[in-house]
Amino acid sequence: MSSNRRDSYPMSKLQFEGEDEEELGKLAVRLANSIVLPMALKSALELNLIEIMAGAGDGAFLSPSEIAAQLPARNPDAPVLLDRVLRLLASYSILRCSLRTLDNGEAERLYGVGPICKFLTRNPDGGSIGPLFLLHHDKVFMESWYHLNDAILEGGIPFNRAYGMTAFEYPGTDPRFNRVFNEAMSNHTTLIMKRILQIYKGFEGLKVLVDVGGGIGVTLKIITSEYPQIKGINYDLPHVLADAPSYPGIE
Repeated sequence: MSSNRRDSYPMSKLQFEGEDEEELGKLAVRLANSIVLPMALKSALELNLIEIMAGAGDGAFLSPSEIAAQLPARNPDAPVLLDRVLRLLASYSILRCSLRTLDNGEAERLYGVGPICKFLTRNPDGGSIGPLFLLHHDKVFMESWYHLNDAILEGGIPFNRAYGMTAFEYPGTDPRFNRVFNEAMSNHTTLIMKRILQIYKGFEGLKVLVDVGGGIGVTLKIITSEYPQIKGINYDLPHVLADAPSYPGIE
């Protein structure tokens, strides 16, 4: 059982010379509300809002109503709610925002993708950070954070305490989360390995390469595509390999 001993310590007024108390107060408020940004971005990724804006073309801006029209939304207030989410993301420069004056004289906000969205959307070369973000903010992973206090005070690993098994065993019991996990790993691997192969030449001359814990085989696929003389052997847990595609030259 976790314990909270905050009330057992005397209150004191901390003083730090040279610090702007107003700015520190603003920072404290931002920390108190810090959950809002990742959850808003999570919603934007799950609803494909960034993909919709990116699909409108380079430099394009869309209104919340135009974005809502491309969603299976039955809520008439969806554009209003989307505007609030998108405005928050724009305040962190994840999105761009501009204003359009309507015929009735009112201003309407328009939104487009920011530079960081290059890493949050699917691209022709493959790979996106979006699935990794969704993995870390999935309800399965989020639950483990509620066991951090117990792990500190009593020992163990938060995820194991939450589910009675490791984070690598759990996907075998949850097909939905298994797909989330595999997609995150494959996308992240694609981004990293393509960059590595631009620099690292140590695979030249190899004939066989075994990837232990290789997931669904993306790492080996990328390497053997660059070095077709290599025979790849992918080794992982059964529930992982069950979803692995078949790649030429990889067992």
